[in-house]
Amino acid sequence: MTASAVRAETRPSLRKRAGNGAATRDVADDVGLDALVGHAGYAVRRFQIWIFQDFIKTLGEVDIRPTQYSVLTVIGANPGLSQMAVAKRLGIERARLVHLLDSLERRKLVKRIKSKEDRRSHALHLTAQGETALAKFKRLAAEHERHVEAKIGKENRAHLLRILAGFT
Repeated sequence: MTASAVRAETRPSLRKRAGNGAATRDVADDVGLDALVGHAGYAVRRFQIWIFQDFIKTLGEVDIRPTQYSVLTVIGANPGLSQMAVAKRLGIERARLVHLLDSLERRKLVKRIKSKEDRRSHALHLTAQGETALAKFKRLAAEHERHVEAKIGKENRAHLLRILAGFT
């Protein structure tokens, strides 16, 4: 399939209704992408934007962002990890993780306990409220994953996960 055929197939031709009820075209649809069409990085970034928007919309009722969900999930699966271990595993700058953990602590989802092995570090644990909340977040995240599957297809989703596994 040619790049222009892919664009035509994936691009909606009509957008929101004008004030008179007539469908209007989005001017952005007419802007050519030239070589970007063949750039994996561009396509991955656009998909990431869609993924994040859907995740935020789907988990909007619980006010959890993708990075917060990732941190809570890793802490839940590995109680007692240090902040440094979480930051390293998820590729989050340590300073950013500190602010993120502060916000999760204020919401009573995470607690820091001084490490018995290294008094300079803290062991991270979910609170009881955090464990309950994470279970709900996981149900909503599963709904988001169903949206992804609906968007790209079950086989394509599985294939995408296999491709991206080397980066996780």
